[in-house]
Amino acid sequence: MPFEIKDKLVIAVASSALFDLSESDRVFREKGCEAYHRYQRQKQNVALKKGVAFPFVRRLLNINKRFPGRQPIEVVLLSKNDPDTGLRVFNSIQHYGLEIIRAGFLNGKSPIKYIPAFNAALFLSANAADVKEAINAGFPAGTVLGTGHEDDLDDDELRIAFDFDGVIVDDEAEKVYQTTHDIDRFHESETQNAALPMDPGPLFKLFRQLSFFQKFDRLQERRDKKYKRFLRISIVTARSAPAHERAINTLRKWKIFVDEAFFLGGIEKRRILEVMHPHIFFDDQMVHLKSSSGKHIPSVHIPFGITNRG
Repeated sequence: MPFEIKDKLVIAVASSALFDLSESDRVFREKGCEAYHRYQRQKQNVALKKGVAFPFVRRLLNINKRFPGRQPIEVVLLSKNDPDTGLRVFNSIQHYGLEIIRAGFLNGKSPIKYIPAFNAALFLSANAADVKEAINAGFPAGTVLGTGHEDDLDDDELRIAFDFDGVIVDDEAEKVYQTTHDIDRFHESETQNAALPMDPGPLFKLFRQLSFFQKFDRLQERRDKKYKRFLRISIVTARSAPAHERAINTLRKWKIFVDEAFFLGGIEKRRILEVMHPHIFFDDQMVHLKSSSGKHIPSVHIPFGITNRG
């Protein structure tokens, strides 16, 4: 039987996350709404270029092929376009063969209130204001950064990298460092609380749901040595020993295993990410993301917690 929407892993994407809308936005800003409508109608059969989240979305939807007839993963388009201008977006989806069949066109209004209606574990957009609104409302969301990257069509593996604090878990520990700016005090606090698991953060639901597919993947690999894995999940965090122990104990509590974990203690995350080549990387601190920009690392800013206040 097919999965009901409440049982699926659902990702909601704005058209600005899935496609490169820089030219369309330029027309809107410079010539106004009517010119934008004319432009999109004239171009409705011209496919938009791939955006930052495109490789991630394509590979995520490909996982459904491992579960014929069930479709446990769904991507929903939530767009500020009206249905008329949104036709170009849907035509582009069909052009690239993406299995996206559901959409909401809001005609300039905020899509945020519809995130829970679709049971979305994540909302992706290039509009930072919309993403911040979603986070403030308690919904999981991230801002895609930069432009699209080359998508290797021969590579169907999906590699996802997460920061830890402020992304998978809340910012409780981060508050200690940000309020004291004392790394020794931070390590002392984390050592004292090493056995105390942390509370879930904004992307915990996504992380947990992905882990279900990862467990299936690992089980199949154990059964068949020729089996090719489709999903790899990694943590890339600025934590280092002794703060690593609490992170590991938190994952143990959730019974979630990651394929790789890097506790970098101040080393630039870019150095690891350039080797890993994730198809998407989530971090709450822009300073870490800026060091990766332009390095062919599709990145998403999660504007959550104490590091994003003000």
